Amino acid sequence: MPTYLNKIFAGREDGSVEIWNVSSGKLIYTVLPAASDYGSVTALQPTPALSLLAIAYENGPLVIQDVRADKQVIRLGSTASRSAPITSISFRTDGLGAGDDGRKAGVMATSCAENGDVTFWDLNGGGRKMGVLRGAHNPPSSSHEGLSVAGGISKTEFLPGQAVLLTSGLDNSLKSWIFDETPFSPVPRILHARSGHAASVSTLEFLPTDADGADAGGKWLLSASKDRSLWGWSLRRDGQSAELSQGNIRKKAKRMGVLSGSITSMEGSISLEDLKAPTITCLAMSLNRDGGMGALPGSNTVWGGAGKGKSAKDAEASGSTGWESVVTGHEGDKFARTWFWGRKKAGRWAFETGDSTAVKSVAMSPCGTFALVGSAGGGIDMFNLQSGLHRQRFPARLTPAQARKLALEVRQGEDSIAIGSGNISRKFARGLGKHTAAVTGIAVDSLNKTVTSCGADGKVKFWEFATGTLEHEIDWSPATAISGLRYHRASDLMALSCDDGCIRVVDISTQRLIRELWAPTSTSATDFCFSNDGRWILAALPNATIRIWDLPTGHLIDAIKLKSVCTALAFSNTGDYLATAQADSVGVDIWSNRTLFTHVPTRHISEQEIAEIDAPTASGEGGQGALDAAYEDEDEAIAETQALPTSSIEQLSDEIISLSLIPRSRWQNLLHLDLIRQRNKPKEPPKAPEKAPFFLPSSVQNRQRPAAETAKATNDNDLEAERSRVMRMDRLGSRSAFTTLLASASGSGTYGPFVAHLKSLPPAAADIELRSLASQDELVAFVKALTDRLRAKVDFELVQAWMAVFLRLHGDVVAADGHGELRDAVEEWREEQQREMLRLGGLVGYCSGVVGFLRSARV
Repeated sequence: MPTYLNKIFAGREDGSVEIWNVSSGKLIYTVLPAASDYGSVTALQPTPALSLLAIAYENGPLVIQDVRADKQVIRLGSTASRSAPITSISFRTDGLGAGDDGRKAGVMATSCAENGDVTFWDLNGGGRKMGVLRGAHNPPSSSHEGLSVAGGISKTEFLPGQAVLLTSGLDNSLKSWIFDETPFSPVPRILHARSGHAASVSTLEFLPTDADGADAGGKWLLSASKDRSLWGWSLRRDGQSAELSQGNIRKKAKRMGVLSGSITSMEGSISLEDLKAPTITCLAMSLNRDGGMGALPGSNTVWGGAGKGKSAKDAEASGSTGWESVVTGHEGDKFARTWFWGRKKAGRWAFETGDSTAVKSVAMSPCGTFALVGSAGGGIDMFNLQSGLHRQRFPARLTPAQARKLALEVRQGEDSIAIGSGNISRKFARGLGKHTAAVTGIAVDSLNKTVTSCGADGKVKFWEFATGTLEHEIDWSPATAISGLRYHRASDLMALSCDDGCIRVVDISTQRLIRELWAPTSTSATDFCFSNDGRWILAALPNATIRIWDLPTGHLIDAIKLKSVCTALAFSNTGDYLATAQADSVGVDIWSNRTLFTHVPTRHISEQEIAEIDAPTASGEGGQGALDAAYEDEDEAIAETQALPTSSIEQLSDEIISLSLIPRSRWQNLLHLDLIRQRNKPKEPPKAPEKAPFFLPSSVQNRQRPAAETAKATNDNDLEAERSRVMRMDRLGSRSAFTTLLASASGSGTYGPFVAHLKSLPPAAADIELRSLASQDELVAFVKALTDRLRAKVDFELVQAWMAVFLRLHGDVVAADGHGELRDAVEEWREEQQREMLRLGGLVGYCSGVVGFLRSARV
């Protein structure tokens, strides 16, 4: 309360309000309710007038009490307030809004957590209700699926001195409302809004990169939630984030009375979520045919039946404006629905499965023209997104004549369906090969030639896209069932999550299993995905961990232990971010990829090294910036890398060329050292400091130095003279370690110590040593050392770099040597170089020919 120093007001469950002095810790006074059946105090709020306090009761009215006189000033009560107790009160302080014309002060707003309405009161003349803002936030509801979605208003607050009202909802939204003065309206209109999911996230997917038509690679993230909403999040500007519209749901809900508190409290009533499509369980997209924000193609019907209302005019319009780019499957629903990403709204088609069972998986062709739907009954149907027509079924549907012929062949045993087992290629008849259980994953290759599907029957099937004929299958039943499929189009790899806790990777081009990644749990992953380059597989497991495997080595290189189970994850197509969602949170956590900023060890980790970490909170606390997170504990990572065991073998075999372990920048900088020095030279010579004005005497010039300081200055000058260039050149006259090791190696024929010393020198020091080679014997010995390393087939890139610098510095000496010893040494090095190049070129050519032969078409 203003002007009540060191006083707090506390409402109790018995309806009383106690006044305490926080300095002395004593109870000063107790304000009792007017009746004992008012119930507990649900809200307290001081009014702009001094000593007046607004008190709301659970089963009683709202009263404005003069706490100084302990007298009730205003009493506001209604049946609605008893059924939905007020939990938030706020007063308008700009002096307007009340009265018939809105020119008086005294406006109060109240709200409750059990519905989404805000009630406005005029406190003049004993108080009256001015109006109600219906459906400011979604009310709490429970759908027929038994899912409870949070709703209601948690806080209502007027901005000081402004005609702006802020409301915070339990539906994870924050809204601002403004009152119009001309014409006057007692109920405000929406000004700004920020919203999100009201229930936990079920599906995450990043939009494709710019190459596939997206406006910004890695910028947009699609997320579906159990509150039956689909959101598009911008990772660069939050104001661009929006929920994809499913039609005018709120208008329909208001017309049906769904948003009113009296209806939502009735058992068996329709909730707001029941008016939306069921929870999204799978999602696929391709932006190559997305029309952006342009005109709608043809009919504006939302989710009509496949092909219903289709006309040539609609197809022509969609051909010029684009069509739907997102397809979703929904929980327990037999329809797969389409969405316009550019227009952020629901599409025209709802594709029904051929066997009328629930949709279990969806996919889109890379061209963006076809959508494939997998059902719980094992069927796969393909639809055209432009026209909404059914185009193909996998396996293909047979005509009556074909069915009779196939039955006859089966009876006579002439078909070859059961030939072979496992991964052996088979010949399947048209119309056969349907999954015997739910289709849990579908993928289409880059050329629209092969459709790959997996099912709970433990089989992976490869179909011909054009005819719907089964070409090949991999059978892992009854050992395991497949619960999900992820396809990496650039590498043509497919990852399959199995219920035995293993993630199996299959090469689609060879149709063979290439890797098995085992998790400690015996159940399938809740979600998994490839990294952007296809080198990693990330999987969220039921034991609340996220594990990252390196595909080339099969090692577990990282793991994240969370507080709760991760229900969905997605890796951005640019490799910048990892998005995760947890079962007990309505938000999406964004993780930065540290490998883009600093070196991260990729060694295999053990179970004991997995530590539990805390994800950022919903308010953003505990999060870090991308650069801060990337460079955190950099010294520790370097120490960990240095502690890794390394092999002491310099060369694995004398038949292969080995490179050195020197960083590439070391020898590259040596080659371009002159350019680096030229670039680093100052643009202007250093300027002398400006002289002081003539009328200001210099204290340094006028101060007489004592004798001790004079003697010290003399000694400093002597030391400086000793360090002069003449003295330094005199000391350089002695032999350096480089020259000593070179002379020793020339006499013994063992060049290992000399080369090891040269490898340890930084680029500038190595350049100085190479320039210091003066005598004929030193030049010859250096060339022989490089020839020896070339014969040993080690330090190949260093030998090339050192010889390039040597010839640049001493090439004139070699040319003037005629047929001397130096020229013969260089000729010997060149012959060895050409011999090694021919040997290496022959090996590369042989490998290229073999690979080309294996890849060529053979009859």
